[in-house]
Amino acid sequence: MAQQAHAAAVVVGVLLYCCLCLFVGVVAGEHGGGGGDIKRQYKAMFSFGDSLTDTGNICVNMSAVNRTELTMAQPPYGITFFGHPTCRCSDGRLVVDFLGVGAAAAAAVEGERRRLPIRRGANMAIVGGTALDFEFFESIGVGFPFWNYGSMNVQLRWFRDLLPSICATAAPQGCRAYLAESLFLFGSLGGNDYNAMVLFGFTVDQARNYTPKIVDQIESGVEKLIAMGAVDIVVPGVMPFGCFALYLTELKSSNKSDYDDYGCLKPLNDLAIHHNSLLQTSLAAVQARHCRSPPSSPPAAAVRIMYADYYAVVAEMMQTPARLGFRSGIAACCGAGGGEYNWEYEARCGMRGAAACADPSSAVCWDGAHTTEAANRVIAGGWLRGPYCHPPILH
Repeated sequence: MAQQAHAAAVVVGVLLYCCLCLFVGVVAGEHGGGGGDIKRQYKAMFSFGDSLTDTGNICVNMSAVNRTELTMAQPPYGITFFGHPTCRCSDGRLVVDFLGVGAAAAAAVEGERRRLPIRRGANMAIVGGTALDFEFFESIGVGFPFWNYGSMNVQLRWFRDLLPSICATAAPQGCRAYLAESLFLFGSLGGNDYNAMVLFGFTVDQARNYTPKIVDQIESGVEKLIAMGAVDIVVPGVMPFGCFALYLTELKSSNKSDYDDYGCLKPLNDLAIHHNSLLQTSLAAVQARHCRSPPSSPPAAAVRIMYADYYAVVAEMMQTPARLGFRSGIAACCGAGGGEYNWEYEARCGMRGAAACADPSSAVCWDGAHTTEAANRVIAGGWLRGPYCHPPILH
């Protein structure tokens, strides 16, 4: 009963204050190709996921959240672009912000969030979001409240509840044409499923046993979106966990062979690679199933599944930062302790004792677990035009 009340409190916050986590959901652009310039324009943008995509949901109803977990609600979060914390887990904008209409749109969201119509887009993503339901984590002994803020299925339920407002009709099936002209960002999901395990006593090999279950769950979510009318769906993989300061500090190994030439933990990165490989295979199967309408059905818009590669672009930035104009790769820009990682659990970014580096734009890693605005800009560019999205969003 307590868990149901908690979930209800969070969803009420999302519905009543959705414009905080709203971004103007129009992506338009031209991509040169063999067939000439191709222009894509979307009427709206809807996103799901975890802290990589949450633009404020976690702070909507603070009474439902453990305040010690709300470090992203404290300075210096938001310092680069907004000038104050917005509950984004970065110094500024996230990838999802850059997938909108750019800097001007993001500024408009923050400055005019009470006037923007929900029809333009909404964000269901929330810090702590998981692919699997909370009951699974309870069943394996890691059912901590942090993993109960909004699983994939809960976020899909929030979206269904919003459909009448989005489409100005009480019949969700009336939304199909509108949703077919919208862009969906489904994830990243899965990262916190592994966090719940490897950060709380599971070995990487034990966590790996659940990868097929996690990927199957993500696939089922994509199918549910398609059933509701979604056509263009971007599905990101997971990042190279083993290159982030949080994991390098909390899961450090005395075995030198566990580290690669860049100082990243190989077992964690191998887990991410395994997850992403299974996910791509799964998404290819979804795409194959929806390449055309069944003969007995009316013609439908061609479903377009895009795999967004977080791993490759983030690994490149963190392992060879200078190649992309950064000075710092693995070390956290915002943290404490200095040294190789600049990360301490008791002095995490947003807590007493932590401070931001002088120039966040020169760093890839923001707080030991998330990327900086500058890195997010690079990621979004690689997804919009390639080469880090297959196919690129604007192709």
